[in-house]
Amino acid sequence: MRKVLPPLILALLLVGCGDTTPTETPTTDAPWVRTVAVKTDDHDEIRASGTIRGHYETPVSFQVSGRILKREVDAGQKVASGALLFELDKRDLEATMQVAKAELQTAQVALVIAQNELDRQRQLIERNFVSRQTLEAFELALQNAESRRDSAKAVLSQAQNGLSYAELRADKSGVLAEVTGEPGMVVGVGQPVALLVKDGDLEVEVFLSDGNQAPESGVLKLQEQDLPLRLREVAGAADPESRSWKARYRIEAVTEALNIGTVVQVALNRNTSDVTFEVPLGALDERNQGPQIWQVVGNTAQPVSVEVLELKLEYATIRAPLNSESRVIAVGTHLLEPGMAVREQAR
Repeated sequence: MRKVLPPLILALLLVGCGDTTPTETPTTDAPWVRTVAVKTDDHDEIRASGTIRGHYETPVSFQVSGRILKREVDAGQKVASGALLFELDKRDLEATMQVAKAELQTAQVALVIAQNELDRQRQLIERNFVSRQTLEAFELALQNAESRRDSAKAVLSQAQNGLSYAELRADKSGVLAEVTGEPGMVVGVGQPVALLVKDGDLEVEVFLSDGNQAPESGVLKLQEQDLPLRLREVAGAADPESRSWKARYRIEAVTEALNIGTVVQVALNRNTSDVTFEVPLGALDERNQGPQIWQVVGNTAQPVSVEVLELKLEYATIRAPLNSESRVIAVGTHLLEPGMAVREQAR
């Protein structure tokens, strides 16, 4: 053992000191990227302005065209079912009805003549003075006269209905939110001249930035109390001008302090899944299939798909799988590629 140990120790020392090559270090050629922390919207409610509307709002219009002769109501007026709202000039309608009456009288006289003539022909055929074909011709003439009589009756009934349509009455009780018809105005069939809001449930109409995430509930803020709200419907498409989504919230409490058309403040409960973040505009990248932001993961740049909700002057509001501690690359995202080595410079 004394002869073996010294050579063995020497060999081990030579092996440990023989490889003096330094280990490789990460490359320092990776570009620097500036990252910033995302801003989280910590509010648990959405404050918005709304307008008091009725659940049932019916445009009021004439079923015949003509010139408005009288207007019996004003905007904001409460009306009962059957109340007279507008009246048209009836002269043309009355003339049409007189023509229809004359046509009916003519048809009735022609029917009497056809019937009498057919009766004489039947007497003659019994004596064999006329042929059967002649009798059939007079029977057809009688049928034609009956058809003309029935048609004239229908025209007269239509003219009488048209004359009754010259008076526009409320089909239900409610409040006239709008009145656009004026005496002297010529209106067409179906042209709205007023908006009748039926008595009953009231609603709040608000415009939201995202219809898919409309809160299900909230409250109507009044000075004396808060009234609970419940989502009833959301528009199927965004408004083409404002790009916002119209939503209707039912007021689930009765109060006389609300008037149609009043502008009110509402506080809507934000959905638990509706967490949004703010990032600098330079952090957005839309080169691929939709908008995305970039994060530094393990010294490499990795994209994250996002949903852009709103663009402001310097920031964009997004919805993404992030948290309050997330950091994103703020500038130069158009130069990045997935898995690209980078060095983070936090700000």
